[in-house]
Amino acid sequence: MIGLDYVHEGAFALQSASSASSTSSAWEAEAEREILFRVVNRVAILTLNRPAALNALSHAMVRELAVLVEHCRTDDSIAALVLKGAGAKGFCAGGDVREVHRLATNGDNRWLAFFVDEYRLDYALHTFPKPVVALLDGIAMGGGMGLGQGARLRIVTERSKIAMPETRIGFLPDVGATRFLSVMPAEAALYVGLTGATLSGADALRLQLADLCVPAEWLASFEERLQRMSHEGDLMASLRAVFEPPCNIVPHAALEASTPLILRHFDRRSGVERMLATLRHDLEREPARELKQWLQTAYDALASHSPTMLYVTREALLRGRQMTLAECLRMELGIVKRVIEEGDFCEGVRAQLIDKDRKPRWAPATLAEVRPERVRHLLASPWKKEAHPLAGLGEQAA
Repeated sequence: MIGLDYVHEGAFALQSASSASSTSSAWEAEAEREILFRVVNRVAILTLNRPAALNALSHAMVRELAVLVEHCRTDDSIAALVLKGAGAKGFCAGGDVREVHRLATNGDNRWLAFFVDEYRLDYALHTFPKPVVALLDGIAMGGGMGLGQGARLRIVTERSKIAMPETRIGFLPDVGATRFLSVMPAEAALYVGLTGATLSGADALRLQLADLCVPAEWLASFEERLQRMSHEGDLMASLRAVFEPPCNIVPHAALEASTPLILRHFDRRSGVERMLATLRHDLEREPARELKQWLQTAYDALASHSPTMLYVTREALLRGRQMTLAECLRMELGIVKRVIEEGDFCEGVRAQLIDKDRKPRWAPATLAEVRPERVRHLLASPWKKEAHPLAGLGEQAA
């Protein structure tokens, strides 16, 4: 759910500064709303409106989005849905982990309702009966990916920054990541999920986390083209024509050159300790500068992120490849409950986002100390099947 590199400086509700200049009360009310809703030519446009916090998701935003998505589903006058973020810096940097941390450390279990509502919203978007378009321009991490990956048309740009960096704070890639990362080869999914690597728009396209990569400036005028769009014929084709330039040159995917390295060092048959060992071995051979930079970055991630959650994440990502989205969300929620109540999450958030000493005291501190039974415990559901908060998810499609 988290895009922690970008959220931590401002993931609370925006407060409007008073101004001496006169502005219309209607404009002020619009500016203060965290979700904006309008309809253009039968296409609903939902805008995450917290640009100062890179459109990070609060619980109130999740609840409002759920209501609006349901409205769009049942309103026959609405033919499609577009999700976008306000401002030029990002679609959505993730969820408000500071607030989750505050509630959890105070023994207030209301944080669980945030995850339940968020996962239900993500599932509703994945199963939405009308076309959904997500503009993943700028930062799209954690909870932003949970929203965006539910779209049938996922659009990135040259300034997109795509990531699931949760293991850095003692968490796991959630919001359906154990399912949506399965579209790529297992080794790539493990690399992305374990290291939290930031992908470019072109990288996301190559790894099937996006459907179109377009210039950011082209998106600035999409509403004008949407206004002229015909509803005759194939609606998805019409929507794609709105968002794809006539001559679209996709930037080079930098990750392509790293494919052999990913296959070697993130083999699905290898445990995390083995991955770290092969990275260390190749680093000690004094590789070329560019190769060394990639190896060092991947090594540093595995050496510094929560040892326990690296093991849990590896297992969850491999399990998710054989599961439905609903099953993955149920698995993720169980892991989330355990790691927030008894795992490394609170310590990771403290070190990275609260005190910012960047020195988390993981328990245990090393990969070698992580016991298999501990990993199995965190992966085991804390609820009986029928009592799971997401028990009914997916039954409609069954």
